[in-house]
Amino acid sequence: MSLIDLVQEKIVKIPLVSTDKADVLRELVQILKDAGEIEDYDAVLRAICEREEKLSTGLESGIAVPHGKTEAVSTLKLALGIAPQGIDFASIDRKPSQLFFMLVAPPNQSGPHVEALAEIVKLVQSKAFCRAVTAAKDAHEVVELIKGE
Repeated sequence: MSLIDLVQEKIVKIPLVSTDKADVLRELVQILKDAGEIEDYDAVLRAICEREEKLSTGLESGIAVPHGKTEAVSTLKLALGIAPQGIDFASIDRKPSQLFFMLVAPPNQSGPHVEALAEIVKLVQSKAFCRAVTAAKDAHEVVELIKGE
C-alpha cells in the first residue's frame, strides 16, 4: 500500500491546535482515533512517544515524521497535521516544524513503514509542494495536493 492510498480527508487536520511537541503527538494520535483508524489510543501514543524519546523525528525545512510500531494496529496508519505557525519539534535544523506525517505500523511489517517514509521524504523534497500544503485551507485541498504530486 502506497502513501497516496493512505491519504484521506479524515486523517488530515489543518490547522493543528497544539503548541508544543507533546501535544502534537497526542493530537495526531487523536486524529487516527477520531477517524476510526485505531482503537487503542494509549498504545499508539506510547509507541510514538517511545520512538520520539530515542531521537527526534523533526527533520529539516519544517517537516516532522513521528512514527512508531505497535501491536495495536494491523496495517500501516497515517495521520497528517499542518501547523502553519510552526511548532518546536526539536528538528535537526532547529527550525519549527509545520508539516507532520505520523506513521504507525505493526512490528512485523517493516516494508510498508519504510516505503511510506521514503515516499514522504520524496514528496517533501519539493519546496513548492511544502509551501502549497502549508498554505492549504482545508483537508480536501491537502489530499488533492498529495494525490496530484
